[in-house]
Amino acid sequence: MSDYTEADVLLLAKRWQNSKRSYLLVNPLQAKHCPSDPGQALAMMCSLGWQVAEHYPQARLVIGFAETATAIGAAVADCLGPDCWYIQTTRENVLGGQSWLNFQEEHSHAVEQKLCGDRLAEAIEQSPQLVLVDDEFSTGQTLLNIVAQLRRHYPAAEGREIVAASIINRLQPANEQAWAAAGVKSEFLVRPQPLDYERLVADIPVAAAEELPSDAVKPDFKEIELPEPCLNPRLGLRIDAYQQNCRDNAAYLTAALTERLEFGAQLLVLGTEEFMYPALLAADCLACSGHFAGVRCHATTRSPIGVYAAAAYPVRNGNLLHSFYDENRRTYIYNLEQYDAALLFSDTQNAAAARLAQIDLARALSSWGCTQLFYVGGGANV
Repeated sequence: MSDYTEADVLLLAKRWQNSKRSYLLVNPLQAKHCPSDPGQALAMMCSLGWQVAEHYPQARLVIGFAETATAIGAAVADCLGPDCWYIQTTRENVLGGQSWLNFQEEHSHAVEQKLCGDRLAEAIEQSPQLVLVDDEFSTGQTLLNIVAQLRRHYPAAEGREIVAASIINRLQPANEQAWAAAGVKSEFLVRPQPLDYERLVADIPVAAAEELPSDAVKPDFKEIELPEPCLNPRLGLRIDAYQQNCRDNAAYLTAALTERLEFGAQLLVLGTEEFMYPALLAADCLACSGHFAGVRCHATTRSPIGVYAAAAYPVRNGNLLHSFYDENRRTYIYNLEQYDAALLFSDTQNAAAARLAQIDLARALSSWGCTQLFYVGGGANV
């Protein structure tokens, strides 16, 4: 039984100008929209993973949904065993993939998602139970969309037990009936009381994330080259290889930064969009070094969220950024605070987009007094 409560993992925010769904549930432990203690974030994710492993020990395929559940999915896969195959859905144009399954997340700001099918048939054949991971299930329709695609394209999936794993499960009886009819079972940490979130956010006077001034500081990111590029879970991989790759890079970065930064510094580690798990493991390793007074981790995001500077509201500041992956796409960073230094991760291959995004983040961070900036190019995966 989960020790987590609704108060631990659920804060209510208002989406910015989204006619499909006006609210957003923000998890302060997830290291996505809010700066989080990396150890606490991983503990929550692994709590779900151990629960899944206890009830479905034969599962050897985990699919994590982009972008917010990419790290959760990897943590769940790690709990199932070293030979578990992990793959995350994506909204990106990924290098190397040949075949793709497309599906939709109807309520999202970016509805189109896809799943690489290159080695999926083999992974399904070797896994009697298939685990699909998201941070939250509300209606469960996205899950049904992808299950239908899997069964349509991979006959072996028809006889497999399907498990939907999430931190939060908000399914209502009709949704649960639809899942049961589709043969989907659920694992979750928290089921909150049903509330009218649309009504609860209606009168919150939110503002848009701020545009950054064009005449502010130019970036001075010191690039740290990793000994090995980060592996790409968008194409699928064994979780032990991904874990080893992430942890080796985390140890290397910890050695590099403890040499360069003063003892007792406050450090921010930022992932970018779907690229969250390597940043989270690096942040945890840095925190465990004992060199830093505090380490926090979160990530840039595509999600437009309303900003409101009130103590009880979870998104108190925000900046509009260029995306590291596409210079024509805008992304966001929320809840910046004062840090002595920041370490930024991305696996973009788009140098022009990365440069624009670095400029934006340097300006945003410098406005909080953070001028020691480090950049890790985690490989050219997108």
